[in-house]
Amino acid sequence: MLGKLTETMTGLLSRVAKQSKLTEENIAQAVEEVRIALLEADVNFGVVKKFVERVKAKALGADVVKAVSPGQQFTKVVHDELVVLMGGEEKQLDLKGSPSVVMLCGLQGSGKTTTAAKLAKFFSKRGKRPLLVACDLQRP
Repeated sequence: MLGKLTETMTGLLSRVAKQSKLTEENIAQAVEEVRIALLEADVNFGVVKKFVERVKAKALGADVVKAVSPGQQFTKVVHDELVVLMGGEEKQLDLKGSPSVVMLCGLQGSGKTTTAAKLAKFFSKRGKRPLLVACDLQRP
């Protein structure tokens, strides 16, 4: 799921970055492709709608800095909005209680097991003793 989104976004942004001039039409087309890519990756419709509106408004209103191309400017706008969408700031997990429980939920193939293993390694390096427990009630 994320692999396809990454591939689509990378291709789109590289095509946009090669353009020497961004017009309202180019931006509208690129924003539409971003919208479709996010929806195909099962991102919530409301989140996609707000994200696309912010990207379009910033891209149309942005003054292009002389040191970068218009395409690079659009890529920066998309990047900045993705950072805002994901939270922007790093938050620490408070695992002072014992035991601390972290539950991962998601669709099949979305990377829960990989993420759980990475979290376990992260916490074991910090002196914690993680226990990974599968709680699947039903496997297809």
